[in-house]
Amino acid sequence: MRVAIIGGGAAGFFLAINLKERCPQAEVTIMERAQRVLRKVELSGGGRCNVTNTFEDVNDLKAVYPRGHRLMKRLFGRFDQRQAWQWFEQRGVPLVAQADHCVFPRSQDARTISGLFLSEARRLGIDVRTGSTVSSLSGLTGYDAICVTTGGQPRRDGLLWLQQDIVEPVPSLFTFSIADEQLHALMGTVAERATVLIPGTKLRADGPLLITHWGMSGPAILRLSSYATRHLAEAAYQSPLMVNWASATEGEAAEAIATMMRTCAHRLVPTVAPLALPQRLWAYLAAKVLGQRAAQAPWGSLNTKEQRRLVSAIMADEYRISGRAPHRDEFVTCGGVALSAVNPNTLESRTRPGLFFAGEVLDIDGVTGGFNFQVAWTTAFTVAANFHD
Repeated sequence: MRVAIIGGGAAGFFLAINLKERCPQAEVTIMERAQRVLRKVELSGGGRCNVTNTFEDVNDLKAVYPRGHRLMKRLFGRFDQRQAWQWFEQRGVPLVAQADHCVFPRSQDARTISGLFLSEARRLGIDVRTGSTVSSLSGLTGYDAICVTTGGQPRRDGLLWLQQDIVEPVPSLFTFSIADEQLHALMGTVAERATVLIPGTKLRADGPLLITHWGMSGPAILRLSSYATRHLAEAAYQSPLMVNWASATEGEAAEAIATMMRTCAHRLVPTVAPLALPQRLWAYLAAKVLGQRAAQAPWGSLNTKEQRRLVSAIMADEYRISGRAPHRDEFVTCGGVALSAVNPNTLESRTRPGLFFAGEVLDIDGVTGGFNFQVAWTTAFTVAANFHD
C-alpha cells in the first residue's frame, strides 16, 4: 500500500507516524512544498509549542471550537487530549500543564516536538520530500490513498485543487489595531481579568488583555477574534469594541470607586488604582474621565457624575477596531474543506474515495491555548485509524 500525505506540518507528521505504526509495510510519503518541514510547530507558543490543553475548564466544546465543535466531540471518543498527552510521553517527551491549562513540553522548547516527529519518521522509514509542490489530485498517480494536511489557506483559490465543497477561508486568531496613541503609550501593560465584546452582538470573551504599540492583543482579544471572525471580516475589520478592564459588574465597579473615596480620600485619583488594575492603565482611564483635573483630583473630591463616569471607564470602556494587526501574525484560518464534504467517522471525502483530510485544512478551528494542535492530533489519528495491514 502506498500513501501520499500532502503537507509536512503537525497533522501530516502525526498522521504519517500513526499510519506507519499501524501498517509497517505501507509506503508513506510526506510531500511538503517548503524547503523545511514543521516550521509552524517550531514557531508556535513563542517557540515553546502549546501542544494541547487539559480542557479542565471547558464545559462545552463550542466555547473553544467556534467551528467544528460537534465533529470534535465525536472524534474525541477515539482520541482526545488525554490520549495525546500519553502519546507524547510514551515516546520520551514529558509534558507539563500551566495554571491556565495550556500544555507544553517540559523542555519549554518547540524543537523537542519537531525533533520527535523527525526522529520517529526516520525510525519508521517515512519518506519526507521537501520542495514538493502538489497542485492537482490528478498528478498523484500510483497511490492507494491521499491524505491532505496542508493547513489553513488564506484564499479560496488555494483550496480549489481539492475539488471539494469549500467554506470561504478568512483569518482567525488575530490582534486588533486601535488608533489611539495614548493607549499605545501603555504598550506592555496587561489587564489580567478583562472582558471584551462587540456591542450589539453576543460576541464576547474573557481573559488577560495585553496593550500593544498597535492596539490590543492577549488571550481575551485572540478569543474574541476567533468568535467574531466572520462578523469582523464582513465589517472589513472596522468595528466598535467594548472593554471591561476588570470583568466587573456595574455594582462591583461602583463599590470599588466608593471604597477608594472612603479609604483614600486625600490621595490623588491617578495614583491609587481600584480593583487591582495596573497603575498605568488606571492613570490613563482617570485622565480620559477627568481630563486635566485628574492630576490634582483627590479621591474625596469626586462628584456623582465623575464617579459614574469612572465606573463606566472600568466596565464599559469604548474603542474602535480599525483593522487587524499590521503584521502577518495569523497562524489560524477559519474555513476550508466543508465538514459536510467528509465522512465524520473517517474524514474521507464523500465524493472521492481514498482522499482524506486532517488538520486545519478542514473547517475546524479553535481559540488560543493548544486547542488547534489538538485538532491536528485528533483528526490525524482518526485518518490513520482507517489503515490496517
